[in-house]
Amino acid sequence: MTGTTLTAGTVRSADGTTIAYERSGDGPAIVLVGGAFNDRSTTRPLAAALAGDFSVLGYDRRGRGDSGDTAPYAVQREIEDLAALIGAAGGTAYLYGVSSGAILAALATAAGLPVARLALFEPPFQVGPHAGSRPALAPRLAELVAGGRRGDAVECFMIDAVGVPADQVRGMRDQPMWSWLEMMAPSLVHDATVTGDGRVPAERLAAITASTVVVDSTGSPQWLRDAARATAESVPGARRVSLEGGFHEVPAERLAAELRRLLLG
Repeated sequence: MTGTTLTAGTVRSADGTTIAYERSGDGPAIVLVGGAFNDRSTTRPLAAALAGDFSVLGYDRRGRGDSGDTAPYAVQREIEDLAALIGAAGGTAYLYGVSSGAILAALATAAGLPVARLALFEPPFQVGPHAGSRPALAPRLAELVAGGRRGDAVECFMIDAVGVPADQVRGMRDQPMWSWLEMMAPSLVHDATVTGDGRVPAERLAAITASTVVVDSTGSPQWLRDAARATAESVPGARRVSLEGGFHEVPAERLAAELRRLLLG
């Protein structure tokens, strides 16, 4: 993030949990809501690309990085975390969420948080004949983490939630990145809880009044692209945009240019 000044801070959520964030840039506030295996460090490339037009807040969702993780976990607590961050941002903000963070951002907006405009990247819902067939991962992940089997928790999430082939995931265990993935394993319980059984919560999404855009990557598997379409169809007036990219990602500069156009246009 060369040339961009980062200012670190914390907010206290409604249940007393400390949530750590960093802020950069100048302009209307936008909060970046990461998905699985994300903390504020992984959103920095997008933050840097947006900082010329926005005051960007990247944060550690509870249970990650420098944020706390008060038990028991509930999705509502994460919505309250976002409310505290929006308060620190000045009382209203744009929201951008990726993957499970997109689901969280959508639920927070539907709950009435003061969101100026909303951008969602590939919320991992399941639609069509497989809707509702996703196994209940949160209890299984919690059991694995509690038993000290973080690597198995990562493998379970990668295979059953993300859809990565089992042999490919097992091959990742010898890679340097595996230690980072294991460090994030406890927070996967949160991601699985946010996602639930994978059904699109159409009734809740219908309550969103903020202008909304749902983005997908041309390089993502069809089920994620279908999920983006179904999400856009469930939010009143939402637009769907497909961008050239890879598996569940679009390069930061390309994505930032589109977000500037869609959110500030």
